[in-house]
Amino acid sequence: MTAEQSGQVHETAVIDDGAVIGAGSRVWHFAHVCGGAVIGERCSLGQNVFVARGARIGNNVKIQNNVSVYEGVTLEDDVFCGPSMVFTNVRTPRSAFPRNTSADYLPTRVRRGASIGANATVVCGVTVGEWALIAAGAVVTKDVPSYALMAGVPARRIGWACACGETLVFAGKEARCGSCGREYERTGEESVTKRGEGV
Repeated sequence: MTAEQSGQVHETAVIDDGAVIGAGSRVWHFAHVCGGAVIGERCSLGQNVFVARGARIGNNVKIQNNVSVYEGVTLEDDVFCGPSMVFTNVRTPRSAFPRNTSADYLPTRVRRGASIGANATVVCGVTVGEWALIAAGAVVTKDVPSYALMAGVPARRIGWACACGETLVFAGKEARCGSCGREYERTGEESVTKRGEGV
């Protein structure tokens, strides 16, 4: 569905020809979605959000104010991007030596359900695992395991997070979320899996 057909675009937003915006998605004040960008259903793009050509955004993604989603960035379903967080797409930028083609951009993927806090930075070329939780102001420079709780500069894992967002406390290799009851198992030093079906 094109942006014009979705009917959820604020009058101050700029939607270029060729942009695809799914049903039920909302694009707020002064946002800009470039032609060639693909945005899924039931998404929310806040004020001053920029989505470049070639960016891919899944369903039910929430992007808060002042976030730029550059070419090479893929956000899977249910991702949350906090206010003014930053994606990069070139590892060695130079004004005198422009790197502005698709071949120059390192792909970045944020997997299903992950949340990135306000003012955090995700350096290009990394993958943020499913349901990971990136603290406000963190700088992510390497791949993040699923369910990891990351903080600091550079970001390091300080714990594990449930799909509902609560911090997990492990007793040996097992944890049960005190809030929602979901159960998890440590399957390695840096990996956790959820037990049971569903989210």
